[in-house]
Amino acid sequence: MAETLVALRDTLVRYGNVVALDIAVLDLCPREMLAIIGPNGSGKSTLLRVMGMLQRPTSGSVRFRGEDALNGNSLRLRRRIATVFQEPLLLNGTVQANAALGLQLRGVSKAEIARRLEPWLERLGIAHLRARSARSLSGGEAQRASLARALVLEPEILLLDEPFAALDPASREALLRDFQPIVRDSGITAVFVTHDRNEAFTLAGRVAVLHHGRLLQIGAREEVFRRPASAAVAEIVGVENRLPGVVEDCEKDLTTIRVGRNKLKVQGKFQPGAKVVVCLRPEEIAVSRENGRASDSNALVGTITGASSGVLHQRITLDCGGIEIVALVERKVGLGLAEGDIVTAACSFNAAHLIVDQG
Repeated sequence: MAETLVALRDTLVRYGNVVALDIAVLDLCPREMLAIIGPNGSGKSTLLRVMGMLQRPTSGSVRFRGEDALNGNSLRLRRRIATVFQEPLLLNGTVQANAALGLQLRGVSKAEIARRLEPWLERLGIAHLRARSARSLSGGEAQRASLARALVLEPEILLLDEPFAALDPASREALLRDFQPIVRDSGITAVFVTHDRNEAFTLAGRVAVLHHGRLLQIGAREEVFRRPASAAVAEIVGVENRLPGVVEDCEKDLTTIRVGRNKLKVQGKFQPGAKVVVCLRPEEIAVSRENGRASDSNALVGTITGASSGVLHQRITLDCGGIEIVALVERKVGLGLAEGDIVTAACSFNAAHLIVDQG
């Protein structure tokens, strides 16, 4: 069994009568990148502060490598953790001075600081800015300096609280592109809070989904994004199509579900009569101009009720026999879809994921 760096057990944070965080079990293992996602007010930043020993929980335990982190040890243990916030929080001075600040406070010699800092300035693309005033940096450059300040400490755990959220799209994409190989190559252990599903999927090996302070699901990113455990998780991870249905029959490994006036076949076994939610990601749906009778049970004929174009995809909404379906169509396909068009939306048997309807 893998060693656990940070372990939370029955960890509760309460503000008066309001429960901000209620985590039964959460383990962070070495060399993993864990992303925490959830809507505003779900407790993401509170969880990060508790894991980083910046906030003491109301009750429960926090252990660092098996050691009680709440028994007067938080300051000593906190020195083994580095945090990067949404705002860079740089001080007056040069980029190099800001990036070296943590090492200076720890009494590291100038020669050792130079040896450890230079590779990170190079890796993060700001070596040429070392003598520049931190106050003159762009948002992306400032966040790179903030990351260098954290990484040069060689922390056992790196905590990132929406580090790319305040950046413009171009700066965000560039920093994400540069940071991804750092995560991959350094094997650093990190916890990453974000609202951006793409960031979570790109960087993380595991994803934790929070809602109302509670952990709804945690697991490998593919599992969480493709096989959400509940309708609430499906909504948070971007499964726009959540279609209520009833299981009609199950033959071998295919389940037939009645959805509105349509039938869908999905891989898996469910009992006839069970109420389920069919989860389909918009990008899993193929759209064509073929109309008339659907060629198979997972091809639905529908009328486009809405269409909007993005840079790469056209997002369309279909009325398929009383059920609404959202699909993403690559613009390079060149279908030229518009409201009122009759099209066929199809998906493979293994594209959908079934959730037992708790409603």
